[in-house]
Amino acid sequence: MSSIPAMSLAGKVVLVTGIANDRSIAWGCAQAFRALGAELAVTYLNDRARPHVAPLAERLGAALLLPLDVTVEGQLEAVFEAVRARWSRVDAVLHSIAYAPREDLQGRVTDCSRAGFLQAMEISCWSFIRMAKLAEPLMPQGGALFCMTYLGAEQVVPNYNLMGPVKAALESATRYLAAELGGQGIRVHAISPGPIRTRAASGIAQFETLAENAAALAPIRRLATIEEVGATTAFLATDAAAAMTGQTLYVDGGYHIAD
Repeated sequence: MSSIPAMSLAGKVVLVTGIANDRSIAWGCAQAFRALGAELAVTYLNDRARPHVAPLAERLGAALLLPLDVTVEGQLEAVFEAVRARWSRVDAVLHSIAYAPREDLQGRVTDCSRAGFLQAMEISCWSFIRMAKLAEPLMPQGGALFCMTYLGAEQVVPNYNLMGPVKAALESATRYLAAELGGQGIRVHAISPGPIRTRAASGIAQFETLAENAAALAPIRRLATIEEVGATTAFLATDAAAAMTGQTLYVDGGYHIAD
């Protein structure tokens, strides 16, 4: 009888990006990675964000706390160099970063500015591709890469606007990365939570209405929590999920199947 792969991250190294506060999806994921035994490197956006993130990193026992603004030249490379210097490898990377200028996010896609579109695409999509490039040499024994997406990538969601096309690009990039890196044992997934009341979500017009409607339509009649999203993501980083890659996985209470 073959053995069942362990659902453990003991001895694994995980890089977590995108924690802003204790309501962040990345925070839920970081807690789950740590609960399964992973060693963590955590990033914060800038000096203004650090006081909110540093206490959380301390609670996690994170070995590294590093600045990361993906629009700053060389900063992403510096994060991966710090991880390499500390552990010589990384086993999983979480990309939980997204941004669009408010005026472009809250307006029609038809009216979005070139600058706003390019900025949203760089921060929300291209940075994940760049992370995969930097992680690849640090995953000689394989690993897992995760990004966060949303249902608005595949269907029109009121007020999601510009982030819909951007997240669609991110999901497509996930599939291509999975195809290209799978031979090296590197798995790539997009995680699709339903509406969650994070700081980033506050930029979406009428978000509370969106969340209430999603909870009412979801088969389980509620929204997912950051802890539930984290638990699913952490599972996917374990050897128990070694045969899974290239998927968009919904952690939304079944909201994506509702009419």
